[in-house]
Amino acid sequence: MGDKTSTEYRYYITDLPADNASGLLAYIRGHWGVENNLHWCLDISFREDDCRIRKGHAAENFSRLSRIALNLLKSEKTNDGGIKTKRLCCGGDTIIC
Repeated sequence: MGDKTSTEYRYYITDLPADNASGLLAYIRGHWGVENNLHWCLDISFREDDCRIRKGHAAENFSRLSRIALNLLKSEKTNDGGIKTKRLCCGGDTIIC
């Protein structure tokens, strides 16, 4: 398994200068790192991949609401818990947080 190598090509359209390939690669990897991290947070915290909303614009609307909620939960500083704990605290007033 470890003796095989593969090559993949990705094509990007950009107005950034192509004279600094390593800088361009770092920029692209940084962008996808942020995107993958956000998706991971949404999937873990809101189980977004398990969501079966399909009609009309409902899936996109729900995704936007999830991103807003995630940003609000991340900016909330009175509770030291994680996103899941913060969601639990917001869900009802009978839980002491």
